Amino acid sequence: MEKKVIFELKSLYRDNLRVTGYQFGTGEESVCIVGAIRGNEVQQLFSCSQLIKRLAELENRGCIKKGKSIMVIPAINSYSLNIAKRFWPTDNTDINRMFPGYNLGETTQRIAAGVFEKIKDYKYGIQFASFYMPGEFTPHVRMMETGYGNVKMAQKFGLPFVVVRKPRPYDTTTLNYNWQLWNSNAFSVYTHETDHIDKKSAELAVNAVLRFMENEKILKYHVVGGYLSEIIKEENLRPVRTAKPGIFDPKVKVEDEVSQGEVLAEILDPYDGSVREEITAPAEGTVFFAHNHPLTYNNTVVYKIIEKM
Repeated sequence: MEKKVIFELKSLYRDNLRVTGYQFGTGEESVCIVGAIRGNEVQQLFSCSQLIKRLAELENRGCIKKGKSIMVIPAINSYSLNIAKRFWPTDNTDINRMFPGYNLGETTQRIAAGVFEKIKDYKYGIQFASFYMPGEFTPHVRMMETGYGNVKMAQKFGLPFVVVRKPRPYDTTTLNYNWQLWNSNAFSVYTHETDHIDKKSAELAVNAVLRFMENEKILKYHVVGGYLSEIIKEENLRPVRTAKPGIFDPKVKVEDEVSQGEVLAEILDPYDGSVREEITAPAEGTVFFAHNHPLTYNNTVVYKIIEKM
């Protein structure tokens, strides 16, 4: 294992921002795994730390195939991680909306450009990602329909689901999208948590990445278990929205099986505790996404359901 700084940004008032990578093996730039781009992505940081620990053990056992190189970057935005702020502290911009970056631009554009220059040529790019809304997912692999992706390859992670989505205009400046434009096979891996550590789903994600590298003949190591991944188009996930704002009182969680009409959550009046609204399941299926913040607004997606056909 070689630990090296792949990008450094000087600072006037605090220690320099250093983006550190952990390289395993030598030769072809095979796989790059990126963790926390945002400052609240503690689960993504933890998942990378566990992956680095496992890869160090496997390298010592000679399990990395000759001529293959693996890079793991636990965090890009350590400044925000230090103060638990999701976006860049000084101007509240999102580094994952700045790729491929611009080395003469704003601070976050320069960070994106400096990091992307070092990782854009890897054959496979994997990001431990988080969602823009607070909530929990059932573990899955997500990829965009850019014309460069490979859905069958995404199934090699062995996670329960592969979600395919059409890119929107704001997706064109994300790491995943730009990796694909530079001819990398890019995948985003989602686990249950973001702000808190969930060891069980982190281990599931780490094993999924190791299983993918085994299937792509980068590792000589067998990862037991795994799923026959079901492919889902994001537009086919059934959203469940609130009609009233208030305190969110969930009755079900991700991966629960629900029946049509079943009460999923109640919206409580924050002052007197009365029930403002009952959120019910629009169809029979499995809970794929569940809101996990104590408050919610009206017209907010609080659940996504995989309908049973």
